[in-house]
Amino acid sequence: MSDFAAVADLVVVYVAEAHPTDGWATSVGMSMDIRQHRCLEERLAAAEMLALHDIPCPVLVDTMDNAAARAYAAMPDRLYIVLDGVCVYKGWPGPFGYYPEGVRDWLQKFSG
Repeated sequence: MSDFAAVADLVVVYVAEAHPTDGWATSVGMSMDIRQHRCLEERLAAAEMLALHDIPCPVLVDTMDNAAARAYAAMPDRLYIVLDGVCVYKGWPGPFGYYPEGVRDWLQKFSG
């Protein structure tokens, strides 16, 4: 998505852990032992682990009351485009509705 840097600011918002080892855990494809966050410091530490995977944009962190996840129905993951404070693209919930190509298509049309 770096080819859209001139038209969009991309960010990842790290929300509550979708598959905590002390909750609804799955062993398929999981390589990290992350418990459900009990405080902001734990959530920040988990977000830092995510950022180590060469995420090509800033990683922001949701509050402990999950304000962003609730406002955007973002569990476990979801893609949005917000333009001038208005949601102009709302992807389907992941993992099955996680479709980055939809974001790319929208940005290509927007940028001409």
